[in-house]
Amino acid sequence: MKHIIAVCLSTLALTAGAQTVTDSVPRDSGLVRMVRYNDTTDVAYVTLHENAPHVVNLKDVPRFAVLGKEGRFYIGIGANIKAIGVYDIGNPLPDANYFITSAIPMDTRPGNKAQFRFSAAQSNVYMNVVALPGGENQLGAYVSLNFLGKNYAPKLHLAYLKYRNITAGYSYTIFGDVAAAPATIDFEGPNAMPFIPHGMIAYEPRFGRDGMWQAGVGIDMPEYSCTNAARTETVTQRVPDIPFYIQRYWAGGKGWVRLSGMIRNLYYRNMESNRNIDKVGWGVKVSGTTPIAGGLSASYMAMYGQGIASYIQDLNGEGMDLMPMGSDTSRLGLTEAWGGYASLQYQFTPKLFATATYSHVRANVDRFDDADSTWGSTYKYAQYVAANMFYNINSIVQVGVEYDYGRRVNYDGRQAHDNRLQAMLQVSF
Repeated sequence: MKHIIAVCLSTLALTAGAQTVTDSVPRDSGLVRMVRYNDTTDVAYVTLHENAPHVVNLKDVPRFAVLGKEGRFYIGIGANIKAIGVYDIGNPLPDANYFITSAIPMDTRPGNKAQFRFSAAQSNVYMNVVALPGGENQLGAYVSLNFLGKNYAPKLHLAYLKYRNITAGYSYTIFGDVAAAPATIDFEGPNAMPFIPHGMIAYEPRFGRDGMWQAGVGIDMPEYSCTNAARTETVTQRVPDIPFYIQRYWAGGKGWVRLSGMIRNLYYRNMESNRNIDKVGWGVKVSGTTPIAGGLSASYMAMYGQGIASYIQDLNGEGMDLMPMGSDTSRLGLTEAWGGYASLQYQFTPKLFATATYSHVRANVDRFDDADSTWGSTYKYAQYVAANMFYNINSIVQVGVEYDYGRRVNYDGRQAHDNRLQAMLQVSF
């Protein structure tokens, strides 16, 4: 990790001291030049943009790129420096960077009513490399680090390789649709999103007239999380998950709809029979983005499944892929979960836009009574609301303000909520 950071910093220093040149440089020259951001006539921009993850509010192409001799490769080193100020009203959440509705405290110590915090941990540095650009054998590599580890320690965000239509590494599942995620200052985003990086391989070809259709199939290796009964134990998962989708574009690629599916095998040990038991989890999802009129557009997602809690923002790590089957102490069952979000974005000017988002997640655990004292504290559902406004001062500097609201309800009827105000300053280069 230290070596990666050292390479990034050294390249940045070299870049800063290099002379900016025009696009008319000879192809046999290896030079550092400024990338014309959002300019589709700039080959370097287009190439690096295609290789980057299309995550909202994250500049995916650096301001400078190293051009290899004869145009055989492009190397971009970039960073997004993001500073936020956060003010929680009510039940303060444990982390200033994540507004996780499942983490809203159900009990608050007397006197704890509000909290102000500051963080720059969401800042990231990244390396975007493309070899043999524009040809059939184009190979891309992307590595991104943020500082969300303990005490601002560097933490791997994304790391993958791209060859033709194949992506392999540590990235987002194709069961999700990161390009349809709404813009938020909150790093977590809508509580229903499947937006959690993990080991993956995916094949995603485009086809049809003008490439307006796309399909994908892959394998995922996410974390498995269950709640054991008295006579069950967790065992190693043997089979990776299989996500797939079909997607249709329109409006020149500005609008699309994606239909996704997921199949996964989950294993646990029945200690009464001394046998491993497997359960088939599954999920279906629809998502997309729709230009409406003028500067107004909408993004949306709806999802339903059983045993897919690890893929849902709010339920990941909560032990809800498998849960005990009522009074039977040796059996686990798949947890039914569903949720979705809807978001509207309005572009007032080329530099100013606002977004409003509502998201809902529910875990249906109907194998025990709501009043059961054993399971009463179990998560039942949560709501998430975000409203924000962003202003691009220039191509490098962006500011924003946001209001977040979250409400969690347990099976015993107890509930708690939190209100958060936050402001952001982001510099990208």
